[in-house]
Amino acid sequence: LQREIISIHVGQAGVQIGNACWELFCLEHGIQPDGHMPSDEEGQIDDSFSTFFSEAGTGQYVPRAIMVDLEPTVIDEIRTGTYKHLFHPEQMVTGKEDAANNYARGHYTIGKEVIDLVRSRIRRLTENCSGLQGFLIFRSFGGGTGSGFTSLLMEHLSADYGKKSKLEFSIYPSPQMSTAVVEPYNSILTTHTTLDHSDCTFMADNEAVYDICRHNLGVERPSYTNLNRLFSQVVSSVTASLRFDGSLNVDLMEFQTNLVPYPRIHFPLAAYAPVISAEKAYHEALSVADITRSCFEPCNQMVKCDPRQGKYMAVCLLYRGDVVPNDVNQAVANIKTNRSIQFVDWSPTGFKTCRIAIMSVEVGINYQSPTVVPGSDVAKVSRAVCMLANTTAIQEAWTRLDYKFDLMFAKRAFVHWYVGEGMEEGEFSEAREDLAALERDYEEVGMQSPEGENDGDEY
Repeated sequence: LQREIISIHVGQAGVQIGNACWELFCLEHGIQPDGHMPSDEEGQIDDSFSTFFSEAGTGQYVPRAIMVDLEPTVIDEIRTGTYKHLFHPEQMVTGKEDAANNYARGHYTIGKEVIDLVRSRIRRLTENCSGLQGFLIFRSFGGGTGSGFTSLLMEHLSADYGKKSKLEFSIYPSPQMSTAVVEPYNSILTTHTTLDHSDCTFMADNEAVYDICRHNLGVERPSYTNLNRLFSQVVSSVTASLRFDGSLNVDLMEFQTNLVPYPRIHFPLAAYAPVISAEKAYHEALSVADITRSCFEPCNQMVKCDPRQGKYMAVCLLYRGDVVPNDVNQAVANIKTNRSIQFVDWSPTGFKTCRIAIMSVEVGINYQSPTVVPGSDVAKVSRAVCMLANTTAIQEAWTRLDYKFDLMFAKRAFVHWYVGEGMEEGEFSEAREDLAALERDYEEVGMQSPEGENDGDEY
């Protein structure tokens, strides 16, 4: 049975991350930029990647993906770039005018004009699946299209595909770096509208990823390409078990089951190690224990928050490359004895480890090392790990955002731009109340023990 996954890339951030991800996926699976696979490799392939690629009649492999932006410039770069023949033209949907960093334009006025077209294109992709598993949605919280249009689309996906999983990779506004003054408005409005529609949202903020590029790779002024290539390694690790024949395969439902203890607490933090420049890698042997430990250090995490101040509810460690189960067990045991890493009282052990075997085209199955894009700053390493952690520390990120929202909303700054696009002012208050409730949810989870577990133990 095929278990296909459809990727949906929305707005500038979603599309540019999508670009980096599909570039990496193609390299990992030996697919050329035009979608063809060199004929000498075809006999030895495992076809697990067909969860992400469909095969056209011409022998071309086409990503099961759709790119949507309310203005054309970012998607036009794909239409004219190296991968212009990889995607079907119908998989790229652009509008005429952008959402101008305004949630209401993305959700109401401009978004309404393309939603039906996008739904029919997604419908076409799903009809080409024999056992659709779910959707991966890529977007930013701060932009008008990423926040507004994604909210609209998620509501429709829930209506059209009911129980299918929806996982998000979202770029969350950074504490210091900002692309628009209204990011807090957009983020809080979209978090409120998608809270019930998204099963799991992996967050990263540009500033945290920017700092990783600066400190670990020595890139003085990282570009979006640097950031996206690093983020694509996380996406690759998360999806590797869906795209390769592995020893421990995870489907989308399992991610939710393992990482989301309560439906609303579904914002795991991602970390990836090692992120290291080629000249450094040459002189360092990075053991399983080293890279595992790195994931728990705030400087390698993709959201600015301090997990040492919070408690872990669940941790998923995704290893790839030259990794032996024994080393993993040892590394995990070391982490558990580390005093600064606290788990909530009710978490059984909190760990879920998977060993992911990578299909190497020459040798058959071997634990082949992670792929890097030629010419990128990241060194090719023999082993890597991606950590997904659901921690109460991410509450810090919500608190920061809520504070910025309150500063502006108290003066009703910029609200007229939203109301002018058909939104009601009450939506702001409603969204803000929902986020206050989310903050409280995180506080409670950190304090409680599981229901009923300690009732009557003493007797």
